[in-house]
Amino acid sequence: MLYKFKSKATGDVIMLEPQGRQILQIIGKSPEAKGIVLSVEMPDAIQALRDAVAQEEAALAAAEQAQKEQEGSDTSVKSASGSIRLKQRVVPFIDMLQRAHAEEVDVVWGV
Repeated sequence: MLYKFKSKATGDVIMLEPQGRQILQIIGKSPEAKGIVLSVEMPDAIQALRDAVAQEEAALAAAEQAQKEQEGSDTSVKSASGSIRLKQRVVPFIDMLQRAHAEEVDVVWGV
């Protein structure tokens, strides 16, 4: 399943189900097949996404630091930098929410 987020203020944002579900859960929405983010809800949704990104970044930094300490001064430590982080996934959605909120229009999916 794909999530296709739509707004009159922007182009569509399309996400695979796991990523769309994660983002909807972060903003407190049920990951149903159809839904809406009202314009008045967008500031809280944006903040929730930013908080989730900060938490993930802090957890990854702590894990990398712990791995470096465990391996000593070995510079060949592998990090999660090769994987796509939440930070990268939410940028288009946050942009959509900001533009939609500025124009006082809703964001919908599944319709």
